[in-house]
Amino acid sequence: MDFVTTGDGSKTIFNAQVGEHYHSKHGAVQESKHVFLTSGLHYFLENQKHPQRLVSILEVGFGTGLNFLLTADYCFQQGIDLHYTGIEAYPLSLDTIKETGYQQVVNATLWETFLKQYEGALSKKRFLLQHITWEIAHQLVLKFNTMQKYDILYFDAFAAVHQPEMWSTETLSHVCNFLIPGGVFVTYAITGNLKRTMKSLGFSIEKAPGAPGKREMLRAVKN
Repeated sequence: MDFVTTGDGSKTIFNAQVGEHYHSKHGAVQESKHVFLTSGLHYFLENQKHPQRLVSILEVGFGTGLNFLLTADYCFQQGIDLHYTGIEAYPLSLDTIKETGYQQVVNATLWETFLKQYEGALSKKRFLLQHITWEIAHQLVLKFNTMQKYDILYFDAFAAVHQPEMWSTETLSHVCNFLIPGGVFVTYAITGNLKRTMKSLGFSIEKAPGAPGKREMLRAVKN
């Protein structure tokens, strides 16, 4: 695992075994905010007929926890109740998480509590701060199962060229089963195959502007 400073000054990790960075080299924090907060969470909240004060999010590929941290920080500031589940088959060590430097972009108390709870969250739901609960499902994505239904799905797996099984119809169908009707699927990628798959699963798809370094990304709403 090698740390890399990205275009916006924030860090990401290069996973030599997979052959890919965890986040965009053009800006780790910038990408996370654009793809998942703006195009995912904000989009979902803005399109509700009634103000929503409770949001549930499922993330495929918890990784460094950056998407969760930024989401939790936003929800804490806005007084939004959040339940967050990350799926991660190969969790990073606590020492690696500490080296990311993400304490520079989120509330200090949130960061400190996150570190204290990280290892425990791999086995049990935790209360991060008031009205924010989280857990990490330490298992392969196809082994994940829950009665919980989610409003938003952050799909942040490594690219299909490195992990094609994560972008298969089987995997996408499995995780999308946990979305509510009207739920939002969002990812940094967009390919013809991904668009066809999401349509076949009963989603309305949209090309959204991509984060720096990518022209477009995919957002899909479950019909």
